[in-house]
Amino acid sequence: MEQWEIDLINKLKDKDEELRKLWEEHLELEKKIEEYHKRIYLTPEEEVEKNRLKKIKLAGKDRLHAILNKYRKEMGE
Repeated sequence: MEQWEIDLINKLKDKDEELRKLWEEHLELEKKIEEYHKRIYLTPEEEVEKNRLKKIKLAGKDRLHAILNKYRKEMGE
């Protein structure tokens, strides 16, 4: 995510419960995926799980972008 998006999330997350939950989930998924990237070798099951987590993270990121775009329109940006 770009810095302006992170800044906006940090500004709005206390006001928007869905935004806060999505952001926390995004960060948690990022950590889990990073753990898989640190490994030299992944079993086929781990590879499947890593890809599943990436898809969940991407769907959440799409929802985060939709919420941020709504706020940007409301703010007149």
